[in-house]
Formats: sequence, structure tokens, C-alpha cells
Amino acid sequence: MARPNKIEHPRRHGLVLTIAGSDSGGGAGIQADIKTISACGAYAATAITAITAQNTLGVEAVYALPAEIVAAQITAVMNDIGADAIKIGMLQSPEIIEIVAKTLVSYSCKNIVLDPVMVSTSGHKLMQPEAIETLKQQLLYNVRLITPNIPEAEILLGHTIDNQTDITGCARELSQGKVSVLLKAGHCEGNELTDVLYNNETKEIVYLKSSRIETKNTHGTGCTLSSAIAAFLAQKYSLNDAVQTAKQYLHKAIESGSNYVIGDGHGPVNHFFNNIPLSSSLST
Repeated sequence: MARPNKIEHPRRHGLVLTIAGSDSGGGAGIQADIKTISACGAYAATAITAITAQNTLGVEAVYALPAEIVAAQITAVMNDIGADAIKIGMLQSPEIIEIVAKTLVSYSCKNIVLDPVMVSTSGHKLMQPEAIETLKQQLLYNVRLITPNIPEAEILLGHTIDNQTDITGCARELSQGKVSVLLKAGHCEGNELTDVLYNNETKEIVYLKSSRIETKNTHGTGCTLSSAIAAFLAQKYSLNDAVQTAKQYLHKAIESGSNYVIGDGHGPVNHFFNNIPLSSSLST
């Protein structure tokens, strides 16, 4: 049997490993990460940290996988496929945080994006209280970028963020001169919102303005944004460009998904807004 012709100059994907929890409803977590990374032109590999029973109405149950299984998934992917960027999402327990941090030390991936997931859109706690200190000590300042929303940033900082004007100073404070910070303004009031990127590598402040979209379909927006950033970093975008392009992608995904009905609660964004909807192709 003849061998297939050898490809002398093979094409190569930007490779992203996402380390996060599974969302049975498909709107957030690993499922949203895979959709986002694929839509943004990169290849998604995964390491699942927890299984959640959830839908658009809320989280009904969480089962954290054994830490050694999480480590085994990371090792299996990194030893074969590798990663140009890594996105880290839900890490429920100190044990999982510790083993993720320990395992990643063995690999030299510069582009690590950490979304410090603590509470779901419906208000369910996704991180054990004792895990927060472990996160701060072992992982928070050993990545390239963190992407907290205001409630998450308040927990990490230990004080409140009162309004939009506080965000710039808080982003710089959270950095501690060690990590770049994208502090998201979605929990602020008003129709005009400004996320703040503090680029610790260049000491720049980048303001990312957008208009609020009136929709309840916001489930998984944090997962989607951090995964999009990782996808663009994997394709050799600069940090500023990756964040700005990911922000544009998320805004269009929210806008496109705003009028869809999926479930009775907080629905997902439309990750594949550039694709022709299946219903359109079947219409007569």
C-alpha cells in the first residue's frame, strides 16, 4: 500500500489549551471556550477541571474532578499537541489550583490568560473560599493576563470599586507590577462602558469603550472574552491587539445573540455570528 505524500510545508494552527469547567448548558465553560477558539481561527484542546449540572437558569450541581486527572489531561495535551496559548477558567479547589500551577511550570508557555471565575451569572459560587488565597499565591501572578470583572476584582483586592472612574487605578493596583490586567466594566451602571487594560509589559493604559446591549443573553461572556484573547495571542497578535480584537468579537457575539431564545434564563452569546444560521439554509 502506497504511503501518502509527505507534506513538505504543513500548515499550522494556532494552538490553545483551555483549562476550565464543563457547562452542560453549553453557554459557558469549556463548551463556550471551544466555540470561541474555533470561531476565532485557532485550535482548541481541553483539560476539564469540574463537571457542572447547569442550564440558563442556574447551576444545580458541581463535581470537581480529581486533581491528578486534571494534571494528566494537561500533560497529555502539552506533551503531544502543545499550546501557543493557554486559557484558565474555573478552578474550584486549592488542590486543583496547586496542581495546575505545578504542572504548567514544566512547560514554557508565555501566553497564559487567567479568567478568575468565582461566581456564575446566576450567582452560584464556583470557587471555594479557601481557594482564593491559593489562587493569589500560586497562579495569579504567574500568568500573562488576568481578566476579572468588578466583583472578582473586589474579592482579589479586598475592597470595593465604587464606579467607572475607579477602574483604572484598581487595574494598576491589581497588577502589582507583575501581571497585565483587563478589568471589565460590565457591572458598572450606564449605557457607555469602558473596560481598562493595564499592560504591565509596556506600562500602558488602554481604554476599551463599548455601548451596553440590552439583552439577558450574557451567559458565558467572561469565558468567551478570555478564550478569544487566548486564540488571538496563539496567532501571534500583540497583547493590546489581542485584547482589542477579542473585545470586538465579544461585542458582535452579544449583539448577534441578543434576540435569540435558548432556555428560560440567561442565554448564550452567538459565537458563530459570521456563519449562516442553519435555519436560514433550510428555509424555502
